[in-house]
Amino acid sequence: MVKLLKYLQGATGYAVLAPLMMILEVSMDLMQPKLMADIIDIGIMHQNAAYVFSTGMKMILAALLGLIGGAACSVFTAIAAMHMGEKLRQALFDKIQTLAFLEIDQFKTSSLITRLTNDVSQVQNMVSMVLKTAFRAPLLCLGGMIMVIGLSPRLSIVFLVAVPVILIAVVIILKKSFPLFTAVQEKIDRMNTVMREGILGIRVIKAFTIEARQAARFDEANEHLMQAGIKAQHMNMILGPVVMLVMNISIIAVLWFGGNMVHQSTLPIGKIVAFVNYLVQIMHALIMVVMLVLNFSRAKASADRVNDVLDAAPSIQDQDCSLAMNGFDIEFKNVAFQYNEHSETVLNDLSFRIEEGEKIGIIGATGSGKSSLVSLIPRLYEATAGQVLVGGLDVKKIKLKELRENIGVILQDSILFSGTIEENLKFGSYPADWKAVEEAARAAQAHDFILEKENAYQSLVEQRGKNFSGGQKQRISIARTLLRKPKILIMDDATSALDMATEAKLQNTLQQRMAKSTILMIAQRISGVRDADKIIVLENGKIAAIGTHQELLAKSEIYRSIAVSQLGEEMLANG
Repeated sequence: MVKLLKYLQGATGYAVLAPLMMILEVSMDLMQPKLMADIIDIGIMHQNAAYVFSTGMKMILAALLGLIGGAACSVFTAIAAMHMGEKLRQALFDKIQTLAFLEIDQFKTSSLITRLTNDVSQVQNMVSMVLKTAFRAPLLCLGGMIMVIGLSPRLSIVFLVAVPVILIAVVIILKKSFPLFTAVQEKIDRMNTVMREGILGIRVIKAFTIEARQAARFDEANEHLMQAGIKAQHMNMILGPVVMLVMNISIIAVLWFGGNMVHQSTLPIGKIVAFVNYLVQIMHALIMVVMLVLNFSRAKASADRVNDVLDAAPSIQDQDCSLAMNGFDIEFKNVAFQYNEHSETVLNDLSFRIEEGEKIGIIGATGSGKSSLVSLIPRLYEATAGQVLVGGLDVKKIKLKELRENIGVILQDSILFSGTIEENLKFGSYPADWKAVEEAARAAQAHDFILEKENAYQSLVEQRGKNFSGGQKQRISIARTLLRKPKILIMDDATSALDMATEAKLQNTLQQRMAKSTILMIAQRISGVRDADKIIVLENGKIAAIGTHQELLAKSEIYRSIAVSQLGEEMLANG
């Protein structure tokens, strides 16, 4: 928790003013019982109406000042806590953007969303409570103890017994509740995972009519969260009754011993009234401590989860001696890759060279490592062994920003963002003039269908492009990448949703527009790679063959079998 207090920077003044205003409120609250005792013992006992009136006015003034202090404290606390929440969410989001795919895979998307929302809210609420309660409760306790000792040192022994009992109960329950609330946050992660899958995969769920099964999965996750929450709250809810029991016993003790002292004329009755009022104030302060403990155990678990992300070191980052790029040929030297130390080897001992300006096709069965191979070039993942070189330089030694700015990656799963079509096209190319945007859209065969929309390029794109077909999303994604004019273009099965005629037009346009660029094209269809300068055939993470279309038909059984299954013997015979 303490590490996160630095995000109060910018609202430090409010964080300081809040406790100061709380001191004003507490001071006025502590004056009230003493003034009341004076009214009883001096004003009423001596029938002095003027004294009752003047002391009553002091009580009213103290109440008004306390109201001002309490209201100001609430306002300053809200500003400080909201400011910290905003800064912390921004820092967390910025940190996530710097993480490599490896760390994101480890944290999991649903967990990152929970940490960015629910966990930050828990920390924010805790800061708000600390600024109000963490100062008010000790001040009331300490001030109340000082006042009761001043009223009757002998009677104050009751407090010296009660307070340590409550503090021991707080420490024991806090120690036991912390791991329980950590489990609660993990159950929230699990529930968010099921919920996210259920929403994003709603089309599949409806297609297979498994709504009931998905509802059962969510019900199970929700049930586990409920059970974990009940278990955690059971432990904390013991604390409230313990405090009430101790304090009620204390009130009985004060009335019993105090009554005897009044009977013996060793203590005025007004002081007994003040004593009980101070006791109630201290009880309320200790209940605040209980609430603080209840929230602290959960906020501590959330703070640790937030710090896990903030402290995570990106596995892919610039080296101290990062170099500028000086060429765009690509070479793999004995490259091996696995996603993490516990996973299987995905790529094994890959070695090949791609000259600058060449068009390379990559083909192979599902799971052969095609996408993993191209992801190593822009360092989306890091090679486990060997070297990946661009322009003769190991990609690990190239400035990351420059490397990725010169590489355009078009994925099969085309992700669009909420906004307009134009905003999506310019997503990675601000600023871009209108002529360049239109040229990129034409090259991607997207211009015509965009004009058919009611608002053309200003047409709205819903979240994840739900109001566009798969082929339309792919063409917008291609245009978005072409607008950047990358020196290296990677197309990871990016035309899978296009019909043959549209794909052929796109290939012709790419040939002209990207003639000087190095192109790597992953495809499932032979038609997408047959005119490439070289085609790499992958099998089980290894290179099975490299060559042109005609060379592979002659020497690669794997390639020929794919070609025959897609084009037929007759088409191959006719060239």
